[in-house]
Amino acid sequence: MRTWFLPALLLVTSLLVGCAPETFRATDITGAEFARRLELSDHHGKVRGLADFRGKVVVVFFGYTHCPDVCPTTLAKLAEVAKSLGGDADKLQVLFITVDPERDTTAVLSRYVPAFDARFIGLTGDPAAIARTAKEFKVIYQKQPGNAPDAYSVDHSSGTFVFDPQGRVRLFVRHDQSVEDLVHDIRLLLRS
Repeated sequence: MRTWFLPALLLVTSLLVGCAPETFRATDITGAEFARRLELSDHHGKVRGLADFRGKVVVVFFGYTHCPDVCPTTLAKLAEVAKSLGGDADKLQVLFITVDPERDTTAVLSRYVPAFDARFIGLTGDPAAIARTAKEFKVIYQKQPGNAPDAYSVDHSSGTFVFDPQGRVRLFVRHDQSVEDLVHDIRLLLRS
């Protein structure tokens, strides 16, 4: 009787392990009490909210067009994610929210953001609307003076938020996470 017990136990254990759900590679923030509201103008002048993109995985990133490193790198990475998704790229919406509404007008955003991928949308608003949105997402940013009044930089949080097709915030993605990690997690969200 004992001769079959160990092999049977190993078989059951391997079946259970094989059935374990895949896990996210980014930080799972499902159920977070923040990043629930967003109402800003897109780079065409239309007011947008998260509900406008129900049915898609939505990726939200805060930055600015004069950013020398993190912002263009992140947008290029997200363009690579979209490319890697193939036909599923139409189920992805990237939203770039400016933290520099003084310089990042709708005209500037309409040239900058779609240059990475034509489906990407830039969002802006007046300084108060940007501040409210950043607070809602727990994003920090601060203007740093430059050698001329319009040559300033903006320090800002560099993480990305990912929402599932039902409009719930699910993931926080660090700046250094790979394209492969993002594609993996977005595919999981599309299957859920």
